[in-house]
Amino acid sequence: MNFAMRAFSLYLDTSVFGGYFDAEFLADTRTLWRLREAGFYRFVTSQLVFQEIAGAPKRVRELMRGMFTPDEVLERTAEMEELAQAYLAQKVVPQVFDDDARHVAICTVARIEYLVSWNFKHLANVRRESGFNAVNLLQGYPSLRIVAPTFLIHGHDQEKEL
Repeated sequence: MNFAMRAFSLYLDTSVFGGYFDAEFLADTRTLWRLREAGFYRFVTSQLVFQEIAGAPKRVRELMRGMFTPDEVLERTAEMEELAQAYLAQKVVPQVFDDDARHVAICTVARIEYLVSWNFKHLANVRRESGFNAVNLLQGYPSLRIVAPTFLIHGHDQEKEL
């Protein structure tokens, strides 16, 4: 199998859209967008992100407008909510950050390979990823990777492998 030719599906949380305009995260976020345009990645998101974006600056909302087809916007289900509650019950994230648990549950139940986030405190760190994946294993779900855009932008060059 030629992994270089397969476009991975990426679930983008709210922070990635904000990162498109944030000086600290702009370069890597926009590189990720270019890789999508080149066919390396397929972006998906959820209605939850659209709800969170509603309070974001206008340019962030405009970035999302028209970006996704209906099949690229995941709807929340009871199964996803149950999994999010399992994460919260195991204190993977504090109850006050229940939407972070929901993002992971949406991504997991939809079998999306990667959740992409600039939220290092509650999502994109090895401790949280391990916690979410431990619950996934106990609940019969596959593991997932939670990464910042930086981890996805390298390795797409056409140089020969040595």
